[in-house]
Amino acid sequence: MVAFVPTTRAGLYRSLRIISIPLFFAIWELVSHSGIVNEFLFPPPSVVAEALFEWAVHGHLLLDVGMSISRVVVGYILGATLGVAIGIATARYPALSSLLTPIFQVLRPIPPIALVPIVILWLGLNESGKYFLILWAVFFTVWIATHFGVQRVDPLLIRAAQALGTPEHRMLREMLLPGALPYVFVGLRTSLSVAFYTLVAAELAGAFAGVAYRIDIAHENLRIGLMMAGLVVLGLISAGLDLAFEGWARHVMRWR
Repeated sequence: MVAFVPTTRAGLYRSLRIISIPLFFAIWELVSHSGIVNEFLFPPPSVVAEALFEWAVHGHLLLDVGMSISRVVVGYILGATLGVAIGIATARYPALSSLLTPIFQVLRPIPPIALVPIVILWLGLNESGKYFLILWAVFFTVWIATHFGVQRVDPLLIRAAQALGTPEHRMLREMLLPGALPYVFVGLRTSLSVAFYTLVAAELAGAFAGVAYRIDIAHENLRIGLMMAGLVVLGLISAGLDLAFEGWARHVMRWR
């Protein structure tokens, strides 16, 4: 009985995961047709699926998805790389931390959407402006996670390594980064979602392709089904990348 109960619970949880999304869409379909809400403003999944099919048939879906993913990837890589590098530096060198941390704490609360007007003035409507906005959003999340992660490494281990004459680059590779990785990965995973939030603001501010751009065009033409289809696509892309990141992180952290 003791062994049976966990097995039963595991099967129940697995079944719930399998039916959760179909159940969500079924409830959505029923609510849309129930008369409780305006069906034009809250179209059922069948109408959304039809709009998604038309989007794909016309050849815009792949282009929009490709453009959105490319913006997220470029901005994310740039922001994450800078965040990790500067986070390690500010955690290791108190003078640098004293210089940069007050500046970052002032800039960090500024939402990327507030930067859109000035970024358009500086960089125009080209891709570099969108990369910058995503970089901005990702950088601060990764920086603060890395900074605190490196600071959480046992100081006794650091002093012991220094007493043995361990070079800084070797200490970084073999002690500081492995010790800070759990914090760094939390920052990296959180910033992945932040990158998609920022993508929407970047594409709504001025773009000629992209999932959020297509949502904006659909809004101007009152194509609610296409708007909902765009939201579904954004959710699927974000969830897929998050699952891929989780698998990669587990592979990297398998030694822990």
